[in-house]
Amino acid sequence: MSSHREKLRLDDVHAFYGESHILHGIDLHLNQGELVTLLGRNGSGRSTTLRAIMNLVGRRSGSITVNGTETINLAAHRIAHLGLGYCPEERGIFASLNVEENLMLPPAVRSDGMTVDELYDMFPNLYERRHSQGTRLSGGEQQMLALARILRTGANILLLDEITEGLAPVIVQKLGEVLTRLKERGLTILLVEQNFRFAAPIADRHYVMEHGHIVEEVHAGELQQKESLLNTYLGV
Repeated sequence: MSSHREKLRLDDVHAFYGESHILHGIDLHLNQGELVTLLGRNGSGRSTTLRAIMNLVGRRSGSITVNGTETINLAAHRIAHLGLGYCPEERGIFASLNVEENLMLPPAVRSDGMTVDELYDMFPNLYERRHSQGTRLSGGEQQMLALARILRTGANILLLDEITEGLAPVIVQKLGEVLTRLKERGLTILLVEQNFRFAAPIADRHYVMEHGHIVEEVHAGELQQKESLLNTYLGV
């Protein structure tokens, strides 16, 4: 069950790459155990929002609190140690290492990460492929490995960028089941997602972004009445 303990809050966050002003005053929050999506068209600023939270942009301003700790002036590795796990779109699997070596590579950021056995239980495909090189994995297996690697570190706030993109429907369904299990474990998830059909059944709330602004917040119970509005924003 979700408590109302706030895990992540952005207040008036601006982000820049060089001279380009990408985010224009983002306000959002996540409570423990929530799964919240960032919806919007490509170029709306969704991925930049995740990168801004991790301090992986050129410059950022405003306030970003993680478990009540202000992080706007913290380096990325210090932010990770507060329990944030970032899964970028490009996944970052090391081709020369096998599955298990990839899994063991990142250092623990907190002490209560999932064990390798727990992860193999959650991702049986990875157990079967544990001695396979990173290059030999399918896109779906790479995505599962990228997610499993974060979970082993003990991160309990997950920032996930387009994890279903280009994957077969059966893998997308499996990822949906995994995210539901993680929610049940009390993890907090901010999901950038293009596939609204995937996100809708598992998300508690949706933030809609356009041109570096959040233009709408939709709760799960409001989806039907706001469907046409969402379709307009998302270009469906």
